[in-house]
Amino acid sequence: MSDDAEKLAVALFSEMLTADQLVRARLRSALPKGMELSHFIVLNYLAQHREERSPAELARVFHLTRGALTNTLNRLEWAGHVHVRPDWDDARRKRVAISPAGQTARETALAAIRPIMTEAVREIGLARTRAAIPVLREMRVQFGTREGED
Repeated sequence: MSDDAEKLAVALFSEMLTADQLVRARLRSALPKGMELSHFIVLNYLAQHREERSPAELARVFHLTRGALTNTLNRLEWAGHVHVRPDWDDARRKRVAISPAGQTARETALAAIRPIMTEAVREIGLARTRAAIPVLREMRVQFGTREGED
């Protein structure tokens, strides 16, 4: 890697990591009382994909251990935001779906954070934001592929 590429890589990742921390902190403070960012992320995913998933599938999607995801799912189930049921084809497995209360909680959280996100996009500019999305998506895909899963 050339010296320029190394400097660019360090600058890019420094910005991305710092932005990640700042965005998480800002969104976390705006979420409804009792909702964690991890809860919103899972509810948002389930609301967008509209079909049941297994905990193992969700753990893979979010690159989490099953234990970490189970903790989040237990909290969401306790709050009534997800339904967890046995898999009728394999009783050793479970299936997870968003509940109507979870859908409402997701909409409430989205209403709280949408103005923050919208303001950032307006300040950066629509064209510049639109141009950044393909690069960020490609990086997500690249880093979303674990070694040995190619």
